[in-house]
Amino acid sequence: MEEAGAGGGAAPAPALAELLADECYADFFREDFDVKAYTSQSIHQAVIAEQLAKLAQGISQLDKELHLQVVARHEDLLAQATGIESLEGVLQMMQTRIGALQSTVDRIRVKIVDPYNKIVSRTAQLAKLQAACDLLRRIIRILYLSKRLQGQLQGGSREITKAAQSLNELEELSLERMLLK
Repeated sequence: MEEAGAGGGAAPAPALAELLADECYADFFREDFDVKAYTSQSIHQAVIAEQLAKLAQGISQLDKELHLQVVARHEDLLAQATGIESLEGVLQMMQTRIGALQSTVDRIRVKIVDPYNKIVSRTAQLAKLQAACDLLRRIIRILYLSKRLQGQLQGGSREITKAAQSLNELEELSLERMLLK
């Protein structure tokens, strides 16, 4: 018996070749086969019983051929089934390992993300504290210069150049503050 299909281009088995050569089945092998059109044509020609018998005979031949092919390739089919089972085992093992790897990645992410978020938060807090400290230094400097200016203004004309210098420093601090906004 010759092998068909998967046998690397070998000729079809005699029963299959017989089916392929029969004009009754030729319509079924066409690429543009239309079930509705075929049924409608069969009903119009009133040969339904004959065609049903012929189709039943063809199905029986295909069943026999399928059985012969299974028997002929029994060892190959069993080997493939065993191969599929071993592949399923490998796939299951890989899925288990992927799950373990994913949980490890999640744990590492928690160990990295939490400290990172704390660092970001603390950095922002530090920046705000530095800005507050800078503002307090300016306020202290302004208070010191204001007090000094009051003392210089009470000193009369003798302290007028020092008072001008204090006013200049106050103006510079005021301009710096405006530029920082």
